[in-house]
Amino acid sequence: MGLSAGIVGLPNVGKSTIFNALTAAGAQSANYPFCTIEPNVGIVPVHDKRLDEVARLTGSKAIIYTDVKIVDIAGLVKGASKGEGLGNQFLANIRETDAIIHVVRCFDDSNVVHVEGSVDPARDVDIIETELLLADLDTVTKRADRVSRVAKSGQKEAVAEFAALQKAQKAVEDGTPLRAVELDENEREILRQVNLLTMKPVLYVANVAEGDIGKATAHVESLRKVAAERNGEMVVLAGEIESQIVQLDEDERQHFLEDLGLEEPGLNTLVRAAYSLLNLETFFTAGPKEARAWTIHVGFKAPQAAGEIHTDFERGFIRAETIAYKDFVAFGGEQGAKAAGKMRSEGKEYVVEDGDVILFRFNV
Repeated sequence: MGLSAGIVGLPNVGKSTIFNALTAAGAQSANYPFCTIEPNVGIVPVHDKRLDEVARLTGSKAIIYTDVKIVDIAGLVKGASKGEGLGNQFLANIRETDAIIHVVRCFDDSNVVHVEGSVDPARDVDIIETELLLADLDTVTKRADRVSRVAKSGQKEAVAEFAALQKAQKAVEDGTPLRAVELDENEREILRQVNLLTMKPVLYVANVAEGDIGKATAHVESLRKVAAERNGEMVVLAGEIESQIVQLDEDERQHFLEDLGLEEPGLNTLVRAAYSLLNLETFFTAGPKEARAWTIHVGFKAPQAAGEIHTDFERGFIRAETIAYKDFVAFGGEQGAKAAGKMRSEGKEYVVEDGDVILFRFNV
């Protein structure tokens, strides 16, 4: 579906370290600001244990996960909205993504420079959020000025757009990110077309030290409070540890995780959280050749889901032979679920559920 999330934050908070671990793409990482100039881009699989189980029960030769594009955007600084630190370029890179992964430093280390001189998660979030708000204020103010001339003529669409822009302008002037503003569906659609930065969903990532994994430190709790106030989600991980994990083979990785008391790498949690943040879900197809996960928006009906596989599937849709994931597993796969009466024949109005295992029937 071409979905993407941009990693942002102040310089030197661990963005590129986390990006490297996510993508194993070798993005440059160093202990000085503006190491990243051009954004690095990587395609990251969304690991899903359910798909592994579906593949095992089906005897599939290959497993194909869904994925998310991750963009490592250079560190923003105070004044970015006015062009400081190449800010205009970086803000443009953020504007092109669907969601924001905001990395916040939550560890103290005198050997790692902090651009503001100290570690303060709430202050650091404010710096980034303020620059995004200022950029949005500039955008909505200019657009409202243009639209107001048409709105004065009484043109219906222009009147509605002007009202939505005024509402957005007041919110950002008050320091409220637009994702936290109550909007009706029409207002949301109008503002979505303007591609405003603070409307994008945000996942805050607390980058902690190895010794702080699993601990509710003051820095972590400070960020958790900020995330709740700003209508964002949050995950905690240790970027340096994650970068070590991806370099290990499967057996070594499992032992390493066990020693840390972790069930899986924190990056898996991060990617799934980013995926969920975009209001996405997964359905599966499976056969001897491959088991595959497909990305759809929550609320997609069966024909729309079929269209993600091929437009012909949507155009010629007949029905969707569907098994819920829990039934697929409980009855040992397709044949067992079918024998137990758990395979359903769903029509055009069926809303696909997360984890459905589906075989589409269609006319060519």
